[in-house]
Amino acid sequence: MSEPFPAGAKPGQVEVPAQSAQGAEAGAETPFVYLGRQPILDRDGALYAYELLFRAGAHNYAEVSDDAQATAQVVARTIGGIGVSAVLGHHRGFVNIGRDLLFDDIVHLMSPERFVLEILETVAIDAQLVRRLAELRNAGFQVALDDVSELTESLLAVLPHTDIVKIDFLLTPRAALPKLAKAVLAQGKTLLAEKVETREDFALARHLGFHLFQGYFFARPQVLTAPRNRSSRPALLRLLALLARDAGIIELEAELKRNPNVVVQLLRLVNSSAFGLGRNIASLREAIIATGTRQIARWAQLLLYADGGDLPWRSDPLVQLAGTRSRFMELAARWLRPSDEEFADAAFMTGIFSLVHVVLGTTPAETLDKLGLAPLIRDAIVEHSGALGALLSIAKAADQGVDVRTDGALTAAARPDAPEAFAALTPEVLAELNLSAAAWFGAHAGLE
Repeated sequence: MSEPFPAGAKPGQVEVPAQSAQGAEAGAETPFVYLGRQPILDRDGALYAYELLFRAGAHNYAEVSDDAQATAQVVARTIGGIGVSAVLGHHRGFVNIGRDLLFDDIVHLMSPERFVLEILETVAIDAQLVRRLAELRNAGFQVALDDVSELTESLLAVLPHTDIVKIDFLLTPRAALPKLAKAVLAQGKTLLAEKVETREDFALARHLGFHLFQGYFFARPQVLTAPRNRSSRPALLRLLALLARDAGIIELEAELKRNPNVVVQLLRLVNSSAFGLGRNIASLREAIIATGTRQIARWAQLLLYADGGDLPWRSDPLVQLAGTRSRFMELAARWLRPSDEEFADAAFMTGIFSLVHVVLGTTPAETLDKLGLAPLIRDAIVEHSGALGALLSIAKAADQGVDVRTDGALTAAARPDAPEAFAALTPEVLAELNLSAAAWFGAHAGLE
């Protein structure tokens, strides 16, 4: 790790509701997840990058019992929770990584242009590691060595296969710093002074030729927060099983439809900087094709690593609502247009994303404009426009048990933009579709 954690350390800036912080400190389950980030500066004092740090709660210090799980949660929260652009802006992110994840294919979920792999000091340096570092650097990754404090044979052996060396200013004797810095600079590597806590240390590091700087002298880590995304381990395992046997898109689509939360995270993944598609996603099938089965498998594996044993989905009323609403809209769309698969897909996606803003604590427009949804889906949710907007109004009324035919405020079928076919959605049909949607979701939720 690249930060000191004395028992009495005071927390830095914390961006979490007070109630959430109290719950985390008490060890209670909270609806939030946390991520630390500490600035890394260049010689001019400008922001160069952030180191991303695991945080179990709102308190601003690390509690890491499993390196692999901590790293997985950092990556999952950065990409699928808070979002790469919100966490990093235009800068890079240094991510601590142990041996297990270093050799795991899921490392490629991170874009080499945005993430630096920071090799933990606990990782043994051997020929196998050297080969793996060469592979990752050939793939475009920068590699940083963490917590270096002395000039050893293993350090000299691995230096040609790294890009950045982080010298620990708390552990390294001052008399040893000049020789250590000179050896690293002689190899043409970037020197980063970490755990710099005084003006004198900063001046010394600059004098010795260090390029980058990090520590409490500049800034303590900042704690960011995001709503907790609960992922079902059995569901993820089912998805991985399908991917392992090279299942087709139809099977993958069917499995993902049973897991609304994974669908939301999948779309975040598609629209992360690792893909840069530059186009909108209008259906779940399109998201699967755009992402690719290998990336979906990596994401599912990452979520398995990051899983902390959260409540099963069937205990989450918001997930129940998202699941039944999306299925209801899909069934209603098929009833209206039996041969129009694209309309049914768009209806399902509209149902899924009609509640995302509740999870994220924002407005529908703020949330959906960041997700790159197709305009017809976005407008259906934000403006309630078009056939999908009318269908969403009906779905919302069905959620509440309201008869859309008699309640003037919710008579979606009578709207000017509602197709004539909507007249076929009689109260009896709507009741049947609603029961079918609830039974469908309940059956699959019961598998967890």
